[in-house]
Amino acid sequence: MSRLAPLAARLRARVLAWLRNWRSHALTLLLLVAAAWGVNAWQTRHIPSGPAPAFSAARAGAPDGAVLALDAWRALHPGRAVALHFWADWCPICKLEEGSVSAVQQDWPVLAIAMRSGTPSHVAAVLRQRALPWTSVNDADGDITARYGLNAVPAFIVLDAEGRIRYAAVGYTTEAGMRLRLWLAQHL
Repeated sequence: MSRLAPLAARLRARVLAWLRNWRSHALTLLLLVAAAWGVNAWQTRHIPSGPAPAFSAARAGAPDGAVLALDAWRALHPGRAVALHFWADWCPICKLEEGSVSAVQQDWPVLAIAMRSGTPSHVAAVLRQRALPWTSVNDADGDITARYGLNAVPAFIVLDAEGRIRYAAVGYTTEAGMRLRLWLAQHL
């Protein structure tokens, strides 16, 4: 018991020192949040507001080269907020985000848009190889990505139930960040 007393005393001293400087810590946290918000605002500055730009694209893995339109896909999820996940098979950050997107798509509709990743059959092969259960369309020339004002992937765009762009994030987005944006678009 006596061995723990010095450790407990040191821990108590550190906690008390941190509490005495809470204003400094709060200011640091506020600056970090402001910096993250500023970077996201800069990265998403070209994303259109209002209704999401319509598109039709070849569905990855469709045996007959079927095309999937955004409006038709949204009609499968009436009254729901949905997400568009822009990704590329060659993007290392996209690969880090795959687990989060797969987890979110179990609870929310997510349409993956493969930017400049080859043919629809190649995209389907990548999805199978990585065991990704995503509904994905192929943006072979980057035209859809450009219409959404994106210069980079990954990007996560949230549409409300009426099809308006509500939230956008470019770069790595956490699962919690994806879920929060979808929840806010659904309920606010």
